[in-house]
Formats: sequence, C-alpha cells, structure tokens
Amino acid sequence: VLLAAIAVAVLTIDAGKLPWVSLVLAFSFAAYAFFRKTLPIGPSQGFLLEVLLLSVPALGYIILLIVTGQDHFVSSSLNDTALLIGCGPVTAIPLLLFAFGAKLLRLSTIGIMQYIAPTIVFLIAVLIFGEPFGSTQAIAFGLIWTALAIYSWSMFSSARKAGATPRAPAA
Repeated sequence: VLLAAIAVAVLTIDAGKLPWVSLVLAFSFAAYAFFRKTLPIGPSQGFLLEVLLLSVPALGYIILLIVTGQDHFVSSSLNDTALLIGCGPVTAIPLLLFAFGAKLLRLSTIGIMQYIAPTIVFLIAVLIFGEPFGSTQAIAFGLIWTALAIYSWSMFSSARKAGATPRAPAA
C-alpha cells in the first residue's frame, strides 16, 4: 500500500494537482467489489437490485433531457438510437459476470485482477497510439507493479506454507 501511495504522490507532484477522479474511481470500485462479495444475496438478485435502484434517477434524467431538447433517443438517427440501446447489454453483461465472479473468488484475487485491464489499455496507449510516457509515469508504473508483485508473492507464499494453492473455492 505504501508503494502505491508513493506512486500516487509522484504523479500528484508531477501534475501539480491530486488525481481525484482516478482515486474516486479506484475507491468506489473497491467498495463495489467488497459489497458484491459480502452481501448475502445472489449475483442475479444483487444485479436486479442495482438496476431497480438506478433506473429511477436514470429515467428522470432521460425525461429531463427529452423535455429540454438535449435527448439523443428521440431526435437521433436510427443508428445512434441502436448504439445507445446496445450500450445496455454491453454494460450489463460484464457487470453481471463480475457479480458471479465476485462470489467465487477471494477479494484479494479480484483486487489483483482489477489491474489487468488498465495495464492492457496503458500498453496499447503507449505502444500502439504513441501516448507520452515520461520518467515520472515510468516511476509510478514501476512502484505500482512492484507493490503488486510483493503482495502477490506474499499471498502465494502464505498459501504455500499453509499447504494450499491460492484458487477459487469450488462452486
């Protein structure tokens, strides 16, 4: 945790401001994973509850956009409307799969896996799209992955000492 905090401090000093959006996203998704793991309801029921809770403000916002003429459903082309409707399954399916996975895996395993997608996006941005990657970003990236390596090593070492391999429990 200390190495990751140092990495955030390095990036904060370099940028001249706190990366609050990144921190809010990290902590909110960690909280989401914790609640999905620990709530005593199944993944499908939890997902239904999420959809029901969020559909009321979402519907209100859609109505507000329609009334103010800023909507994209009613006034857009058929292609735009189809793309907007398609966003539902594209968003819902990964969240539902995450909910099922969260019940099967340990929270520490989920936490480590959450670094895979951002790292792949980062590598694509730097290696394929030529995004700038300076020494400050290299230091922060190295610190974060060093912290992950140390944590993973300690997790595997303690599991090996206990005579087990760290894996998901049988369903």
